[in-house]
Amino acid sequence: MSTERPPLAVRDITETDRPGLEAVLRSDKTFTADEVAVALELIDDGLDGQSKDYWFRIATIGDSIAGYICFGPTPMTASTYDLYWIVCHTEFRGRGIARRLIEAMEARLAELDATAIRVETASQESHEAARRLYAALEYPEAARFPNFYSAGDDLLVYYKQLVPRLVR
Repeated sequence: MSTERPPLAVRDITETDRPGLEAVLRSDKTFTADEVAVALELIDDGLDGQSKDYWFRIATIGDSIAGYICFGPTPMTASTYDLYWIVCHTEFRGRGIARRLIEAMEARLAELDATAIRVETASQESHEAARRLYAALEYPEAARFPNFYSAGDDLLVYYKQLVPRLVR
């Protein structure tokens, strides 16, 4: 009997992914019902294949969706992008999925000569893992808005400048 884990793969979103993505969101007690509803709206927008605003990469392990990242161009900027959502199913945590998803996003943005990525998150304890991840991947905290979401829950903005490819 093999105890080998199936490999982690990262791919584009497909029309059949919605149930698995919803399961990923609902596995994580970090998100409120309103936040899950917003995330699902973005997923639905991305599933139609026509969205210019929300792009997705899906992490799979075997036949299971283990996580996803949602990102897209920041309106009214030349080459800045927003990381909107990064979510890993609780069953698959600790396997480097979030790191691989961010690396996949950064690789895609490098192809587009992106110059920066902005990320917003909350200061509440339930978002601590995300903040540690951003720090480990060299996303410095650029701004803090006290009591933004609610009393004691600040909005944190991380901003990573990217090195554009050399023009040849």
